Amino acid sequence: MATATDYDLLLAQAEAITAGEPDLIANLSNLSALVYEALDDVNWVGFYLTRAPGMLVLGPFQGKVACLRIAFGKGVCGTAAATRETQRVIDVHEFPGHIACDSASNSEVVVPLIVEDQVVGVFDLDSPSVGRFSADDAAGLTRLGRFIETLNWT
Repeated sequence: MATATDYDLLLAQAEAITAGEPDLIANLSNLSALVYEALDDVNWVGFYLTRAPGMLVLGPFQGKVACLRIAFGKGVCGTAAATRETQRVIDVHEFPGHIACDSASNSEVVVPLIVEDQVVGVFDLDSPSVGRFSADDAAGLTRLGRFIETLNWT
C-alpha cells in the first residue's frame, strides 16, 4: 500500500523548481521527474500535450516507452481531455476503452490541463498496483495540475 503524500510540500517543490523558468518543456520535464521520485508505487508520470485539435501527443515523462498519440475521448487520458475532469481509475482493465500503453499499469489518475478555456494537455500517472490512487491523491494531483496550468504555455 502506498504511503500518504504531502501534496502541500510537493506543490511547494514544484513552485520552487519552475520559478523563473519560462520554457514549458523544461518545466514539464522537471515536474514529471519530481513527481515520479516523490510518489511511491508509480511506474509512469508525465504529460500528453494537445498539439492538434482533439489529439494528445506524448510530452515529457518518466517511465517506460509510452503511446505517442491519444485522441480526445479515447482511453483514460482522452476521457480526461474530453470531459475536462480528473479521472481516477482503480483498475484500468475495467475502464471502457482503456489503452494499454504499458501492460504493467493497473491504476491511473489523469488531470486535464486547461488554459484560457482550452485543454492544453493532461497530467498522467500510472501505477502497477490496482487501487494505488486514493481520492486524496486525485485531489492533491488536481491541485498540482491547477499550478501547472499557471506555467508559460505560449
